[in-house]
Amino acid sequence: MSDLKSYEGGCHCGAVRYEAKLNLSEPVISCNCSICQKSGTMLSFTPVENFTLRSGQDVLTNYQFNKKVIHHLFCSKCGVRSFARGVGPDGKEMAAVNVRCLDGMDLTTLKSFQFNGRDL
Repeated sequence: MSDLKSYEGGCHCGAVRYEAKLNLSEPVISCNCSICQKSGTMLSFTPVENFTLRSGQDVLTNYQFNKKVIHHLFCSKCGVRSFARGVGPDGKEMAAVNVRCLDGMDLTTLKSFQFNGRDL
């Protein structure tokens, strides 16, 4: 991962703030599962050791559905889902960062991959 860079982001009201090391030269995921489709998230995955929650643990609300392997976390103050935590297909813990919530991110510079999460 030679293109691993550090980014900061968080929710709309600022209560949840984090830093994540991501490789955004790789395509981000645009998933059509029921929750991603409705919330419009675009995700970049990174090992949990590359993610640091700086503030907001006390305002995060957890939502799980289907196989309950991903913790869809959202700010209880503003409702924004800026990241999730879970276990990847390889069995390792990961963070799924909503790149729409990264500070100063220009989404037009990112490549995206359409993931068919609806059929999982």
